[in-house]
Amino acid sequence: MPHHGTPVGRVRALYRYPVKSTSGQPLVTAAVTPSGLEHDRRWAVYTHDGGIASGKRTRRFRPVPGLLDWAAELDGPDGVPVLRSPAGVPYRVDDPAASEALTSRFGQQLTLREGTTVQHHDESPLHLVTTSSLAALADLLGGAVEERRFRPNIVLDTGSAPLFLERDWAGVELAIGDHVVITVDAGMPRCTMIDQPQAGMDAGPRALRTLAVHNGLEFGVQARVERSGAISVGDPVTLRGTPS
Repeated sequence: MPHHGTPVGRVRALYRYPVKSTSGQPLVTAAVTPSGLEHDRRWAVYTHDGGIASGKRTRRFRPVPGLLDWAAELDGPDGVPVLRSPAGVPYRVDDPAASEALTSRFGQQLTLREGTTVQHHDESPLHLVTTSSLAALADLLGGAVEERRFRPNIVLDTGSAPLFLERDWAGVELAIGDHVVITVDAGMPRCTMIDQPQAGMDAGPRALRTLAVHNGLEFGVQARVERSGAISVGDPVTLRGTPS
């Protein structure tokens, strides 16, 4: 079904995070459901007091530095993620050995749990960034910026002009491919997690401080799903509505 609107780019990359706050899994095609990308952040690591392990401390979240060095991916038809330690040791997340390995590594009681009615997302079902914003931040930092540092679900190729493009998209719809429609909500607030070391990446280049000065501590946008379906890398994206 063709979508009418203003072309803004194409899908450059897709990522899901089968276990919250661990390294993500790149995808070529993803199913988009009302709760976001299928299997995204379906599992999480819980601390002894019921908090969700993260890179920050809030009412819901508890900081567990180093968790980003672990990786998770779906590899099989049963939908159960495999968690890999920094040394590459694999654990099915439904195996008690996975929680035991985390507990041993971090010196505190940690337990892997599957989400039920409680969503593990920080803010919204989908997180989107553009290459324009990546270029803008790279200009400010004086060097290339790795998109994975911001843990997006969808990266849009909007060209290389340095501009925080998506911050003006609040309230508009984006049609992706032939079926999926999402509504852009507010900008994505950032925390120290973006400067922390992650699997395959060293500590960041003061991105949080730079965003505080130049973009109100935000990078990328939150979004919710209006129409489900499948999306793929290379799909065209059109904007419907008037940016603010």
